[in-house]
Amino acid sequence: MVKKKKEDEIPEWVTDEIQNAKFKKPEELKKSGYILEFYYEDNKIDVQLYDAVEDGRHIVTMNVPKSIKMDDLLKGEVYEFVFDQHKAPLSKKVSEYLEKEKEIEMNAIYQFDLKSLELLDVGSSEAEDDDAEE
Repeated sequence: MVKKKKEDEIPEWVTDEIQNAKFKKPEELKKSGYILEFYYEDNKIDVQLYDAVEDGRHIVTMNVPKSIKMDDLLKGEVYEFVFDQHKAPLSKKVSEYLEKEKEIEMNAIYQFDLKSLELLDVGSSEAEDDDAEE
């Protein structure tokens, strides 16, 4: 029996390059936003950022280090996130394939590693009042 190739299947050469993408030296970013979702099994969080990352996204998935206890984090509260953005450029051949065949504009793969975060006291007027008294 001949295995019929599925039309939505991505060729091996494309998946190979994506899976073996070489990340460049990470860039440390500091952006504020809030947590949308927790993935406890994978130690990851989905974060909505107010300012987009390099590829235009506002929602990214971040790897959370073991030093940060996910149970202490709050969904929907505003944090300042300090994270490393890792970028692995894709070849022109793969980028063109994805655009033509899959209608996906992608010329790099990104990975985000959370380093630290701080809960911001947004909407509290007390902090402003303290400054006015000095």
